[in-house]
Amino acid sequence: MDESLIAKRLEVLRVEHRDLDSAIGALIGSGALDQLQLARFKKRKLRLRDEIAMLEDQLVPDIIA
Repeated sequence: MDESLIAKRLEVLRVEHRDLDSAIGALIGSGALDQLQLARFKKRKLRLRDEIAMLEDQLVPDIIA
């Protein structure tokens, strides 16, 4: 993938990550905790974080010190 595609994908993933964070907060704040849904949201959020980190690593060149 070239850098512009990676940057676009990163932006989409970051928005989804923020949205999940808001959804998790709303679910916790509502008082009616659905543990299964909460666990799914958190798991998805972790997968997004890992994918974001992988794509960011592709943008940063390896520098051997």
